[in-house]
Amino acid sequence: MKKVGIIMGSDSDLPIVQKAVDMLKSLEIPYEVHIYSAHRTPVEARDFAVNARANGFGAIICAAGMAAHLAGAIAANTTLPVIGIPCKGGMMDGLDALLATVQMPTGIPVATVAINGAGNAALLAAQIIAVEDKELSAKLDAKRKTDAEKVLQKDASIAANL
Repeated sequence: MKKVGIIMGSDSDLPIVQKAVDMLKSLEIPYEVHIYSAHRTPVEARDFAVNARANGFGAIICAAGMAAHLAGAIAANTTLPVIGIPCKGGMMDGLDALLATVQMPTGIPVATVAINGAGNAALLAAQIIAVEDKELSAKLDAKRKTDAEKVLQKDASIAANL
């Protein structure tokens, strides 16, 4: 199975990134977590991206706030799918990070999830990898079914109590 790389621009992003880690663990997807900055460690970030495919990665998740250049910097150096998590914070409370992550130039795509949307970033990475992995695809189908059943149980509870 391909690995998922998780890159955060700062250790302050760890509480957000933890949700992606937890989701990948629950799906038994191998992953690595690193701190690389598009601005403070550009060489290391580039090296990770350039070598990611050869190192067994199938998708990369990048979490960054404010200027949020990390996902774009990684995407500029690999053709693997890159998923950006704009992190809440700064003067615009995450809107600046969202706009920086989603507004990539043609030719360097970055899939972008909601502000602090690490769980969905992990699920999107899993779906990408599952295109070529039937076992993982079955796990994702089972998760969807379980999630739907939980909603229907809550619906039944509300209907019975109101």
